[in-house]
Amino acid sequence: MWFLKLSCILQLLIVFSLFQVPAFAIKKSYVVYLGSHAHGPQVLEADRERATDSHYEFLGSFLGSTDKAKEAIIYSYNRYINGFAATLEEEEAAEIAKHPNVVSVFLNQGIKLHTTHSWNFMLLERNGVIHPSSIWKKARFGEDTIIANLDTGVWPESESFSDKGFGPIPSRWKGICQNDTTGFSCNRKLIGARYFNKGHAALAGPVLDPYVYSARDLNGHGSHTLSTAGGNFVPGASVFGVGNGTAKGGSPKARVAAYKVCWPEFGSECSDADILAAFDEAIHDGVDVISVSLGVDHPQNYFEDGAAIGAFHAVKHGIVVVCSAGNSGHYAGTVTNVAPWIITVGASTLDREFEAFVELRNGLRLKGRSLSKPLPDDILYPLITGAQAKAVNSSAEDAMLCLRGTLDPKKVKGKILVCRRGISPRLDKGQQAALAGAVGMILCNDEASGNVLSDDYHVLPASNINYKDGVAVFAYINSTDDPLGFITAPTAQLNRKPAPFMAAFSSQGPNMLTPQILKPDITAPGVNIIAAYTQAKSPTGQSYDKRRIPFVTESGTSMSCPHVAGVVGLLKTLYPDWSSSAIKSAIMTTARTRDNTVNPMRNGSFIKATPFNYGHGHIRPNRAMDPGLIYDLNINDYLDFLCVIGYNKTMMQLFSEAPYKCPRSASLVDFNYPSITVPDLSGSVTVTRRVKNVGSPRGATYAVRIREPVGISVSVEPNILKFNKIGEEKSFKVTLKAKRPGAAKNYVFGGLIWSDGKHYVRSPIVVSSAAGAV
Repeated sequence: MWFLKLSCILQLLIVFSLFQVPAFAIKKSYVVYLGSHAHGPQVLEADRERATDSHYEFLGSFLGSTDKAKEAIIYSYNRYINGFAATLEEEEAAEIAKHPNVVSVFLNQGIKLHTTHSWNFMLLERNGVIHPSSIWKKARFGEDTIIANLDTGVWPESESFSDKGFGPIPSRWKGICQNDTTGFSCNRKLIGARYFNKGHAALAGPVLDPYVYSARDLNGHGSHTLSTAGGNFVPGASVFGVGNGTAKGGSPKARVAAYKVCWPEFGSECSDADILAAFDEAIHDGVDVISVSLGVDHPQNYFEDGAAIGAFHAVKHGIVVVCSAGNSGHYAGTVTNVAPWIITVGASTLDREFEAFVELRNGLRLKGRSLSKPLPDDILYPLITGAQAKAVNSSAEDAMLCLRGTLDPKKVKGKILVCRRGISPRLDKGQQAALAGAVGMILCNDEASGNVLSDDYHVLPASNINYKDGVAVFAYINSTDDPLGFITAPTAQLNRKPAPFMAAFSSQGPNMLTPQILKPDITAPGVNIIAAYTQAKSPTGQSYDKRRIPFVTESGTSMSCPHVAGVVGLLKTLYPDWSSSAIKSAIMTTARTRDNTVNPMRNGSFIKATPFNYGHGHIRPNRAMDPGLIYDLNINDYLDFLCVIGYNKTMMQLFSEAPYKCPRSASLVDFNYPSITVPDLSGSVTVTRRVKNVGSPRGATYAVRIREPVGISVSVEPNILKFNKIGEEKSFKVTLKAKRPGAAKNYVFGGLIWSDGKHYVRSPIVVSSAAGAV
């Protein structure tokens, strides 16, 4: 009988399968990139409408009707960027990608902000301020420049965006101040604000709260980065009274505009679709500089990356785009935003530390780090370890870590609690100490943390000390029945050495997408940067922390990026006719690779850094305004680059606008980048570069100096360049040859300098005999 039952079951299954309703295909949001529009110099509303209609018709040809296309399309990019974002099935997206008029089709991805936290630092990070006083005065503090920031929005009431001292808004400005229910308003300093949320909603779902969907910064990241690039002068700025001084951006008199594309409070952060929409509007609005402190985890193909596409179109219209390099610096090959038309910025330290000493009655004075409030009285307080203060039914090990619920308030009240780092977040340890009644906390590193110190905003007076000093504190407490100690008020100490050095989190080269292009390009201050903040959030970001302060410190390549954007703003004021690549070259070739001890810069592990860490070096704004020579590039050079890496004739026509033909012969090593990178040297290679005189109007003679990479001979022809006038260009050839078989199995580094005795035009040389060596 069993086989009869089985037969019946099989028949039922067959019948069920015949009438089974097919499962719905999963739809995702995609970006369909079609290149450039051919609107002409002035984009009229009718042009935009025709472009959008063409997008409906194009997508409708795949979906069956224009009505379905209208339902599917999230954005129609109809100003300068040609394309659209739409919800599609995977099969539909794949079919569209085959069309000859399509450059690329890619998923609308969630993209991260490039801010980090001090617990990612490998060693004692130091920070301070830069004083580009000469360039500030000559460039009138960037007063003719408009700087845009793609980020989490802006807190418009911040003093950094006050329009005190500003005249009328420039007539060339075409942007808007996108008003909403939060009382958001712009002024003569903050001249524009927009928000873009359709891509975010496609990824994370819509948010109904109108307070959220606005250009207002609820996270703090956008206010911080925008004020770093172009914040106004704010006297008496500090963080809980520490680091008191005048806050100001790189271009303090620049006009600024916020383009909110990131929504980190909802997890998805930023999206390609929103980023492209923001770039399209920013180009239209008339900005000069775009600062972008965000990026993907791993570099994407140039035209499958919203930031790279947007930047390409911006540069075509004379806008300089500056992007953060990423915060994955523990590993080689992690640098992002690597398109050659972007200025890619790593993060390094300056010479400032926020110190808070731990003083013991036995005479020990131990240097720690803190940005917390001071103790109420200048007296010695009783000390107690977490283990000594353990609650009933808690282990001494858990209590030593000051974990939640492990401390007895009766034992802790009125004392400085000594906790060990580990397991729980540092800020939570401070909160548990405060809840238990402690007047202060000494946070001692465990052995794994070693010398990793953090400047935290604890809710009570605190100091973080290293492992060795922590051992000394525990030994003292255990040696006496009446241990007493004190935590000094945090102070900002300048002129610390060595500085700068690379932040451990700063993403490293080589460039895994195009190894012949050295990335990052430059490094700038990115550790413990004081700048404006939102009033919608506490400095710790914790719900229990009700404090609100106008300025905070943040760290990340998110913070170094706007430093460079601010310098770009000054250079745009000084040299309004310079190309994006000319400004980029001026910044790169004048950078410095030595610290304030006149030794080579080091990385986060205090090992000698390389161009894969810092690119050309640490930015020097005053030198950048008089570079002497520049390596210039125009849009055709970038098109040649795209031809060489494999974009075909049909694709090139889609985004070249003007008639263009790929060169018959071209090489990546001859791309006129300020650095020279050969990732696959075999025998010898000769590369060509050209430089333009922007120094002495009466001409100048430059001689070359060479520092050879280990195992590689370098010769330059000619070795003297004589210029007779401003704007004159000269070419030279550099021949690299392995001195012996097996040389440069891994990357080796050298450099060349052109100098007329006044200017020093530096270019790193990076060579490997095997592609992809790290």
